[in-house]
Amino acid sequence: MSAYLLARWNGLPLFWRAQLAGWGLFAIADVMAQRVAYHSYAVAFTRTGLILFCLVVISTAMRTVYVTRSFAHRVSVVGVALIALLSLLGALVIASMIVLVHEALPWIVPPDRRGVEEFFVPFVHYFFALTGWSLAYFWLRAEMAEQAQHRKAMHAQAETLRAELEQLRLQLDPHFLFNALNGVAEEIPEHPAAALEMLRNLTAYLRHSLDGINHTVVTVESEVAGLMAYLGVQKARFGDRLHTRLDMMPEATRCRIASFLLQPLVENAVKHGRRDDVLYLRVDIRVMGETLHVEVENTGTLDTTGPTARRPRPGIGLENVRRRLALHYPDRHVFTLHEVGARACDKKVIATLELQGEPCGS
Repeated sequence: MSAYLLARWNGLPLFWRAQLAGWGLFAIADVMAQRVAYHSYAVAFTRTGLILFCLVVISTAMRTVYVTRSFAHRVSVVGVALIALLSLLGALVIASMIVLVHEALPWIVPPDRRGVEEFFVPFVHYFFALTGWSLAYFWLRAEMAEQAQHRKAMHAQAETLRAELEQLRLQLDPHFLFNALNGVAEEIPEHPAAALEMLRNLTAYLRHSLDGINHTVVTVESEVAGLMAYLGVQKARFGDRLHTRLDMMPEATRCRIASFLLQPLVENAVKHGRRDDVLYLRVDIRVMGETLHVEVENTGTLDTTGPTARRPRPGIGLENVRRRLALHYPDRHVFTLHEVGARACDKKVIATLELQGEPCGS
């Protein structure tokens, strides 16, 4: 029974839930006040029942006026004047109704106990009650409008995230796919097992990319699985010229991260890193408190004029990473890209990410 009543209550529009709850609390206080004034529960319940009926009807009628006005979501000077006018009219109706009921039912208040206060006190009292109801109504509408705007903003943000990720997927490097498939074809005659493993890694990499469209937030373990599939394809292409190392704290595997966030950093490291002899690539992932730390390090330089420069690539480059960081971790991230090493042969590029808390959209 209680579950049924709760379901019916939740099914009511927000206005009527607030209306019933607010006037219900007002009725409880009014019954107590009437009991103290007239020393009779019968009189208290009779007067409060009549007054409550009037208040509900009048406030509902006032609401129909408020929603037709241009100031439905804010209280302007005209709105204040209208609130005062409608509250005065409502209080006048209630006070007049009380006098008429007293005349029709003299047992409620005997004639010898009546006076000016019989009309004036209820008039002032219920004027302020209706004024307070009106102000609460405008406040509630403003809150509802703000929440609706917030929901729209969150929905727009989620759509923006999906658009970013879809753009990222659609701009996958065609040269990478072409070279990977060529590598598979070349390995099939002499090394079919290696070709099959390369094809499996390529499939896993593409599946991870496609899954990122429907899942904007994944676990670090899932993100790393996509990285390893990508690096597996690249290691098959470059052989001993590519050395990779992954260091990851076990506690970091279950942390949540924006999908496809690390892929551009690793891809840029492979694409623009120095491969004169061997390209060393290291990915370090650790968690400290609420902050996820990620480092992607490769041999190379940030010199944008040299052949080994590490430069952003349109769509999948560093600007894309920065845009997605701003959406997923607003004011809760640090992204740096710097170069270490004194001699040219010792230079390394380190991309550092610090991500605090859960990503938006999770």
